[in-house]
Amino acid sequence: MAVFRTCPHCHRKNRVPEGHLADQGRCGACKERLPPLAAPLDASPEELRSIVAAAKVPVLVDFWAAWCGPCKMAAPEVERVAENMSGRAIVLKVDTERYPELAAELNVRSIPNFVVFKNGSPVLQQAGVVDHKQMQQWLRAAG
Repeated sequence: MAVFRTCPHCHRKNRVPEGHLADQGRCGACKERLPPLAAPLDASPEELRSIVAAAKVPVLVDFWAAWCGPCKMAAPEVERVAENMSGRAIVLKVDTERYPELAAELNVRSIPNFVVFKNGSPVLQQAGVVDHKQMQQWLRAAG
């Protein structure tokens, strides 16, 4: 499984293997720089498992739902973490309404809920709204 990323220069889609989402690459079409992932990526259970297993950097997963007020408050902080930690971490988002079985599997009982993975395993789990500085600290500690 791979993730498709759009080139910021020519706007063509590029297939990026999960293990290289935090790496800088080159666009297959225009050969310009394809920067590391710098935004949260919505993930299905299959994508989450695949990315977490292949990642060479820590992965922060935000479990959220559209109806959740605190999740909406946390969203800009999660986006900021993805941008600030680009190349050093991967940030995923999982909609608990769409994938309740994944939330249950990872013991997510309230949202927002954040899980940090390193080397394919969860190393930290925290429920509730936190700021980007706290999330970045978790990722640095896991890295």
